[in-house]
Amino acid sequence: MRLLITISLCLSWLWAGPTYARTIIDTLGRAVEIPEHVERVICSGAGCLRLLTYLQAQDLVVAVDDIEGKRRRFDARPYALANPQFKKLPVFGSFRGQDNPERILTLDPAPQVIFKLVGTGKGTSGLAPDALQMKTGIPVVALPYGNLGPLQNDLNQALRIMGDVLGRAQRAQALIDFFEQTIADLKQRTAAVEPDKQAKVYIGGVAYAGPHGFQATEAGYPPFAFVHARNLVPQLTSRSQTTTATEVGKEQIVAWDPAYLFLDLSTLQLGEAAGGLHELKNDPAYQMLTAVQQGRVYGVLPYNWYNKNFGSILADAYFIGKLLSPGCFTDIDPVKQADHIYEFLVGRPLYSEMSDMFQGLAFKQIPLH
Repeated sequence: MRLLITISLCLSWLWAGPTYARTIIDTLGRAVEIPEHVERVICSGAGCLRLLTYLQAQDLVVAVDDIEGKRRRFDARPYALANPQFKKLPVFGSFRGQDNPERILTLDPAPQVIFKLVGTGKGTSGLAPDALQMKTGIPVVALPYGNLGPLQNDLNQALRIMGDVLGRAQRAQALIDFFEQTIADLKQRTAAVEPDKQAKVYIGGVAYAGPHGFQATEAGYPPFAFVHARNLVPQLTSRSQTTTATEVGKEQIVAWDPAYLFLDLSTLQLGEAAGGLHELKNDPAYQMLTAVQQGRVYGVLPYNWYNKNFGSILADAYFIGKLLSPGCFTDIDPVKQADHIYEFLVGRPLYSEMSDMFQGLAFKQIPLH
């Protein structure tokens, strides 16, 4: 009789489904019912776990996507470097939002909420939030990712929604204020620099969907934009984007002859016999550039690594700003500033660890001869 009562109670729970204490509205306008206190979560999509780490809620994660266990020599994700425990957690699906509902259902302890990034343009990777929720029976909260430009409101919305779900609204607002105040500081410092007196600059080797050579660059490269640098790559962005990844012809780079060259150090992943550094050292056309001949080539930290690493964007901006307009940054040590940014966002100073991955060339003049 006792066994029958137990079975009956279990069946009645399954038929009724779990009960939830409150409702939140996610970025898609979906009303999602969640527990009053959320203590176990998973994060789906490129950069979702980064936002959770910014909110200082990494201890609530019960599983990760498979990129967290694929650490290689190069891994320029500060949130992951600051949280090596992610490598030991169970895996619930593939990276970039390719969730596995069957794996999620086997997690013990089970997540109470799934955060799911949803994109614009090409849409959401993997299962849509409604489909994932239906297959798992777990509340799925859809979030945007945003950026530090035209889509900064999306980033703010993501932090606020996630902060509301986790009871970290105060930390979410602190992050929003930090980003806005830091960008305002960068822009204000260089606002008085006359446009026609700005040095012409170019950045090569910019990562997008993997490493690239020196011709890979960005229109609207955020660190340039924040310090009013004179980016020679034409601005091709739409209102919905901050940057446009593009390839520039070698002949065009030579014709521009930038006063300063910057190298996104993600290009070093291509090895010693390829990539932007190899090209700068060995291509006769690049050897003719004034910046190469006069030693004005500098390394910057990659920021486009499993989506945008906002801390690295800001750290690079301070280094570039001080290099191009030293009088505007007399109180700034770029290395110390980078560590201050990383410590606020992910809890650890990480400049040295990040730079060591890339031959110690971050924020340094790159020797080419």
